[in-house]
Amino acid sequence: MELALKSYTLRLKRTFGISRESYDSQDSLIAALTLDGKTGYGEATSNPYYGITVPGMITEIEGIRAEIAGFDFREPSVFHEFLVDKGLSNFSICALDLAAHDLFGKLQDKPLYEIWGTDISNYPISNYTIGLDSIETMAAKIREKPWPIYKIKLGTDHDLDIVRELRRYTDARFRIDANCAWSAAETIANAPLLKELGVEFLEQPLKADDWEGMEQLAHNSVLPVIADESCIVESDVAACALHFHGINIKLTKCGGLTPALRMISEAKSLGMKVMVGCMTESTVGISAIAQLLPQLDYVDMDGALLLTEDIATGVQIREGGEVIFPRTGGSGVSLIA
Repeated sequence: MELALKSYTLRLKRTFGISRESYDSQDSLIAALTLDGKTGYGEATSNPYYGITVPGMITEIEGIRAEIAGFDFREPSVFHEFLVDKGLSNFSICALDLAAHDLFGKLQDKPLYEIWGTDISNYPISNYTIGLDSIETMAAKIREKPWPIYKIKLGTDHDLDIVRELRRYTDARFRIDANCAWSAAETIANAPLLKELGVEFLEQPLKADDWEGMEQLAHNSVLPVIADESCIVESDVAACALHFHGINIKLTKCGGLTPALRMISEAKSLGMKVMVGCMTESTVGISAIAQLLPQLDYVDMDGALLLTEDIATGVQIREGGEVIFPRTGGSGVSLIA
């Protein structure tokens, strides 16, 4: 296979804030794998929380370029095993695994959801994320982007005031993501008030390793709690089943579609709700997530909607959340920049 790597700085329409950081752009790596005249594309973004940079990913992948070139590509899961054996970070593996899946589908001229035997006639609507900012700015974001479901980023000493104010501007469902900023006592106290304000669930309110606190929430929170930072790789799913009502899978963190498919299956077998989230990817990464939609209960795939300019075509998300799937194979991705 022929390998190509290209880095991008994706500019955001507005500053995006969470409890631990804010940013105006997102660095991203696009990996391309070409075989028999077809090219598959994958993506992984940088992430300071996990110590991931685009130059670091490029160095890792370039270290096995010759072996990728000589790899006898048959199907993505075997290629994924090869990448794991080479000791790459999950973010680097994700970029290559997504490219391999896109390539695999294009070689067969079938979308991935069709290869997996799933039906796209019914799928969850993506939420639209309102990054943490001043109350005025967060309210302005809602006014300028009417949407049926919002994920609200919190993590301040006035979180309830934020939600009360935002509720004035929309009847949409709310999902709350505190990105590890709350305590167990704070979460238990906030949950009934947030439920009255139309909140559907809470995402990762406590620090990732606060299992004792999460056990308290499992028994005392009136709102379901979804794991994010506590659920990174496949081995985390079983542990989360004892403390959370569901999991949010990030392709970059777990290493791509190959492990994500197994995580979805395991979580469902354990009675958990399943969500897949994004990391402010372009349409390259979002199109890969969209292939999983028929298997999900919730999804957060608004990354490309937050950009001033996209770098690819593929799956489209229309106003209100309708998803348009291209009929091309794989994830249906083509680069435009």
